[in-house]
Amino acid sequence: MSTTTSTAAPVGAGIPRAEAPATVPATTRLPFAKAINAGLRAALAAEPKVLLMGEDIGRLGGVFRVTDGLQADFGTTRVVDSPLAESGIVGTAIGLAMRGYRPVCEIQFDGFIFPAFDQITTQLAKMHYRSAGRLTLPVVIRVPFGGGIGAVEHHSESPEALFAHTAGLRVVSPSSPADAYVMIQEAIASPDPVLFFEPKSRYWEKGEVDTTAGPYGGVSTSSTGEAGSTGEAGSTGDGGLTGDAGSTGGRPVETDAATLNRAVVVRPGTDLTLVAYGPTVATALKVAATAAAEGTSIEVIDLRAISPLDSATVVASVQRTGRCVVVHEAPALYGVGAEIAARVTEQCFYRLEAPVQRVGGFHTPYPPAQLEHDYLPSLDRVLDAVDRALSF
Repeated sequence: MSTTTSTAAPVGAGIPRAEAPATVPATTRLPFAKAINAGLRAALAAEPKVLLMGEDIGRLGGVFRVTDGLQADFGTTRVVDSPLAESGIVGTAIGLAMRGYRPVCEIQFDGFIFPAFDQITTQLAKMHYRSAGRLTLPVVIRVPFGGGIGAVEHHSESPEALFAHTAGLRVVSPSSPADAYVMIQEAIASPDPVLFFEPKSRYWEKGEVDTTAGPYGGVSTSSTGEAGSTGEAGSTGDGGLTGDAGSTGGRPVETDAATLNRAVVVRPGTDLTLVAYGPTVATALKVAATAAAEGTSIEVIDLRAISPLDSATVVASVQRTGRCVVVHEAPALYGVGAEIAARVTEQCFYRLEAPVQRVGGFHTPYPPAQLEHDYLPSLDRVLDAVDRALSF
């Protein structure tokens, strides 16, 4: 019996979605935050068992306005302003998931997740295993994470490795509006609990989004309020654990969560593999562009999923390039980069031309805002690691 829930069922199995209205445009340009909003809206519209919970996510629309307009359109029983109690938010979501709902929790800032750490790691992560596969907990926990916005203490943490270390949790982080739109849908459709880390420093960056993509893609993202007019989906409380009470007809969702499960090569190269996720993907692309001007070809990989880790894509790249650098905002010590370095070393030992290099935050508490740009992986720090790898 597996110690993770990732093989419990195909992502999105048994979750229907509405037919796509013909009026929905195929692509539109959206900021990162609005892309998540659109993905949440599509899921709320297609699946009455989906509901949102969090501090100030309703009338205010969240601190970063990611949930703006959703309570007005779907009602206060679908988009719930919760008390300031992260443990209570997650604990309530666990109970709702056991009754067949698909709750999506927002943790207002990364540093506020720790009061809910016990609920996440001792209950949410273990219930599927503890019940020998009989129970699934399709809970999504949205976490704005990382630095770069000049915030105060406890507002710029990168705790993803703590949850990736815990068996039974999916841990993912999109890096673009297009991925954010699809991945939030795939997270909601997943039978597994998902920690959805959103790079807050990228919330305002725009990109092209295919509004027909994803498990619930094609559902109207306009603020008509029609899809949420009932406002009390699932109020019968039939106790079902399959989450299928929200059948709205149409067609089943895709069962192959290609975006949620797989890393992607976002820039091909031949001389070195640069691995990143979330907020550091943009940094990695800048590094590759700068190196290209100096004649060095860098392949950039966006992990997207931190756990389970798509090491096959990384290994295949390093076997071609012979060199690897991993970058993330979290401290390098005991971080995600260490796991990637270990796997690459084990599987690419005879292809490596240099030791795997890691670039991350330092082993200190996150610094005051005036110093954060010295703490975060910068263009120069990553280029230094590239130079070290190429010097062997």
